[in-house]
Amino acid sequence: MRRMLLFAFLVLACACDGRAQGYPPFGCFADRTENPPFKTKLSDGYEVSLGLVRGGEAEEKCTAAIYRADGKVVYRTTGFSVVFDAEHTGLDFDGDGKPEVVFKTDSGGGMHCCWAYNVISLAPKPKHLFDIDQQGLVRFEKDPQGRLIIWKRTAGPYGFTDMADTPFAEKVLQVRDGKLADITPDYCGKIFSDENEDFRYWKTTLTEENLHKLPRTNSSDWDSQEVISAVLSKALQHVFCRQFDQAMKQLDVWPPETRPQMKLGFAGAIKEDYPEFATRLATTQ
Repeated sequence: MRRMLLFAFLVLACACDGRAQGYPPFGCFADRTENPPFKTKLSDGYEVSLGLVRGGEAEEKCTAAIYRADGKVVYRTTGFSVVFDAEHTGLDFDGDGKPEVVFKTDSGGGMHCCWAYNVISLAPKPKHLFDIDQQGLVRFEKDPQGRLIIWKRTAGPYGFTDMADTPFAEKVLQVRDGKLADITPDYCGKIFSDENEDFRYWKTTLTEENLHKLPRTNSSDWDSQEVISAVLSKALQHVFCRQFDQAMKQLDVWPPETRPQMKLGFAGAIKEDYPEFATRLATTQ
């Protein structure tokens, strides 16, 4: 949806319901004139160092590293821009009671498309836990047991709308047994309720009158963009919730004249993570 995508582009730091440790923030940006080198101490003798790469190409102009007390590099990230995420460094992502270190890396050459969170554990020994690509807004919250969960706004199929109306839906992630797990189905009751802004938006947008705006030809006008996005976003959310029959029902509101092409495009966007449903879409026109 247009308002949410624009908001996500503006937000580079995400809200969390608990304050992390008070490390000083710093970032290296390839398009900034001055990027003085930066260092800060972590726990157990570790240190963060961040700055420009000497002679580096624009796409890899900035780098950050974590050093052991003996000077050995235990983690490094390099990109067009790199930020030491002081807001979220110090949070416990894996539930072991120890704080993690968080960077943000831009691997897209400054195109605002390709930022990712990099999460590193230092206990019992240094380990890169995972990366979270920031297609849209990423939020860190705590579940009722006090464990950290990650709300990741995830893009859907391209080509049916303009960029501002790209379909998005929520995935919910959490580290379980040492690995980042998709726990979205556990939160679908909340997602498909009036507690969720997306759900309220779908209810007001996907009216009988607005559904008549869906394209019956291979072209669509400006007025249909938000309706198209709402249909595809709601179907995508059902897929993330593994509610595949509901997803099919949602996609079947599409006009029959262009429904086969739409389903093929939708299937292509989800086939890597949901291959069985993608096959079902491609063979059920």
